[in-house]
Amino acid sequence: MKLSMHKPTVHQLILDKLRIDLDVAERAAQTAYETATHEENIAENKYDTLGLEASYLAAGQAKRVEEIRHSLTLCQNLTLRPYDDQRGIEVGALLGLEDEKGREQWLFLAPDAAGLKVDLVGQMITVITPARRWAKACWASSKGMRWRFWWRALGNSLLLPRSFRKV
Repeated sequence: MKLSMHKPTVHQLILDKLRIDLDVAERAAQTAYETATHEENIAENKYDTLGLEASYLAAGQAKRVEEIRHSLTLCQNLTLRPYDDQRGIEVGALLGLEDEKGREQWLFLAPDAAGLKVDLVGQMITVITPARRWAKACWASSKGMRWRFWWRALGNSLLLPRSFRKV
């Protein structure tokens, strides 16, 4: 693994990205609400559905705001711990995957926010969660490749004594 990863930095990047996403979602929800409740969008006949469509959009945007807020709260409450053989890989883990050709993929195991991506010095890190069958997502793009799992805790790496192969 070429890039030295620092778990607290990655965690902070995830929190920052969630805050930005929350701000964007809140503004979108407010805009959708204002559109739905604007007097010009009151239906004049049964075919005039702009107000109804805007209300559906506003409800969806409000739900998205709550989902992001929930993800942010869970991630803010995450306590990062160094790797422990007794506990194994757990939420808060920063994992590096490397194939036999030296190609890398970095993953952060978080309590929520699956699919979120953050960039650390040009290296993309993808958030995965234990609740989302993350293993399938990890290997979906690497069919048939062998990966070595590396554990990164505060910049120190430990090669786990296993090789994994997508089946």
